[in-house]
Amino acid sequence: MKILVINGPNLNFLGIREKKIYGTQDYQYLLDLIDKKAKETGEEIQVFQSNHEGAIIDRIQEAYSDGTEGIVINPGAYTHYSYAIRDALASVDIPKVEIHISDITSREEFRKISVTAPVCNRQIYGQGLDGYLQAIDFLRENRQ
Repeated sequence: MKILVINGPNLNFLGIREKKIYGTQDYQYLLDLIDKKAKETGEEIQVFQSNHEGAIIDRIQEAYSDGTEGIVINPGAYTHYSYAIRDALASVDIPKVEIHISDITSREEFRKISVTAPVCNRQIYGQGLDGYLQAIDFLRENRQ
């Protein structure tokens, strides 16, 4: 199975930003965690990160024709207001899981709203970096 993991703004600053919320592990640790999962499962997992909305949209659209069979996306702050990313996700008929490291339901009011979750098959939050592995497992278990 070919899985695409998309990380939005500031995810590249894991281990640097708000450690009490996002933990002390850095972005390379997350990449290594995902790579280990790919080797264990035999899946092809690509990771893409951008701080730019348009680049994220472009990558979602590319997934439509590059053989991607599942998307894991942490849109970061775009979760709460990017109708453009929401529309890009809705336009591709690929299973999708929205992931958040922190428990967005127990944070600021604006974080409780996700405009992207309704066009995803599942939303996982508050599980730390393990949420990425849960999302990958969900896609594997529910492959089309």
